[in-house]
Amino acid sequence: MIRGGSARPGPLRSRRAERPQPPKPPPPHSSGVPRAPRAAAAMGVLPVPAEVRAILLDIEGTITPIAFVKETLFPYIKDNVKEYLRAHWEEEECQRDVGLLRKQAQEDSSLDGVVPIPLESGSGEEELEQVIQAVVDNVHWQMSLDRKTTALKQLQGHMWRAAYATGHIKGEIFEDVVPAIRKWREAGMKVYIYSSGSIEAQKLLFGYSTEGDILELFDGHFDTKIGPKVESESYRRIAASIGCTTTNILFLTDVPREANAAEEADTHVAVVIRPGNAGLTDDEKSYYSLISSFTELFLPSST
Repeated sequence: MIRGGSARPGPLRSRRAERPQPPKPPPPHSSGVPRAPRAAAAMGVLPVPAEVRAILLDIEGTITPIAFVKETLFPYIKDNVKEYLRAHWEEEECQRDVGLLRKQAQEDSSLDGVVPIPLESGSGEEELEQVIQAVVDNVHWQMSLDRKTTALKQLQGHMWRAAYATGHIKGEIFEDVVPAIRKWREAGMKVYIYSSGSIEAQKLLFGYSTEGDILELFDGHFDTKIGPKVESESYRRIAASIGCTTTNILFLTDVPREANAAEEADTHVAVVIRPGNAGLTDDEKSYYSLISSFTELFLPSST
C-alpha cells in the first residue's frame, strides 16, 4: 500500500508466511495451504474484498475511545459496586450475579490474590456486610488483572444498565462510525459486534450513546460466550451463527492478537489505529492492513 499516495492498496488478504511472530507459533492454516503474500500495508483507502458480506466490529479502541472504557466505564464500577450491591442485594438478578462471582472465585482458588466469597448464613447485618465486602474485593481484584470472566462482565453489565438509564453514562462513539456503518448497510453489508463486554453491556452502550440510540445499525452481537477473541475457533463459530463462511467476514479490531486469531480462521482483518490505542510494532505496521477511520474502507458496491 502507498501511504499518502493516490493509488489504492491491494485488497485485504491473509499473509501468514510473513506475519509477525507471536509468542507461540500459530496453528497450521485451516486449509493446510498458506495464502499468497500481499503488498505492504498502510493507512489510506482500503478496498474490501468482493466476497465479504459482513463486517464484524470490536468496540474498545475501534468504535469507542479506549479512554471511555478506562476512564468512565471501569471507574464507575470500582466506585459504585458496594453501593449497588447494598441497594439490590435482595433482588434475584443481583443474587444470580453474586452466585456466578462466587463460583468463579472457587475456580480461581489457586490464583494469587483471589478473594473468596463466603455463603450467607443469615446471622445478621454484620455478616451481610462482610459478604458484600468480599464481593467488592473480588470484583476489584478481577478488574486489577483486566480479567474478562463472564461473572464479572455480567455484574458490570447490570451496573452500567442502571447508570445509562439514569443518564450518568453515555456511550462515546467516534464520529466516523455511524455515517460509515449507515453507508455499509445501504450497500447491503451486514454489521455485527464482537466484544469482550457482555451483549447486554454492548446494547446499553449503543442504546444510550452520544449519537442517540443506534442499536438498529447492528444485525447481531457476540461476546466471549461464543469464545475468546484470541482463539480462531471463535470466528468460525461466529461465521456459522451468521450463516456464512469466515471468508465472507471482515473483522476490524485494534488488537493484533485478535486480528491474528481471526486470520487463522480465514477471516479478513484490518487493524484500526485510534488515538490512545496501544502502539504497534514495526512488523505489525508493515504486515497488517491499517485504517484510522471507518471512512477509509472502500466497498466494491460503492464503485
